[in-house]
Amino acid sequence: MIVILVVVLVIALGDSDESTTPAPGETNTDMTPQEATQEPRGERADLTSFQLDDRSEAGITSIWVVWELKNSSSEKSNYSWDWEAVDASGTRLTNGSQLETDVQPGQTARGEYPTTLKTVKGVKLNITSFNRTASH
Repeated sequence: MIVILVVVLVIALGDSDESTTPAPGETNTDMTPQEATQEPRGERADLTSFQLDDRSEAGITSIWVVWELKNSSSEKSNYSWDWEAVDASGTRLTNGSQLETDVQPGQTARGEYPTTLKTVKGVKLNITSFNRTASH
């Protein structure tokens, strides 16, 4: 009985929560070596890039989230995902939802969306949910 309890506790404590995952991106210096080697699985892997783009100039702040996804399924698909931007202490600075519709098999879709962020320094993007559904 004690062995079963210990095994259950080890499994429960060792189970990773995938409710938020780091957003894929070209450069993310905030990732640990373990996170850097983890590959997204399943439909989530279709989101090949999701990152911040600082377009600020002349004292005007303009920070966007930009993404690229590639439909790896065999059917036309709709994608929706929720994201959050957090600072180094884990405080949520902003969040949003994105939608791409009618992406053909093998097709790549790119998009962008403005944010209310004032800086990208120390900011990390997390995907909090991701869904792919068949488009009819």
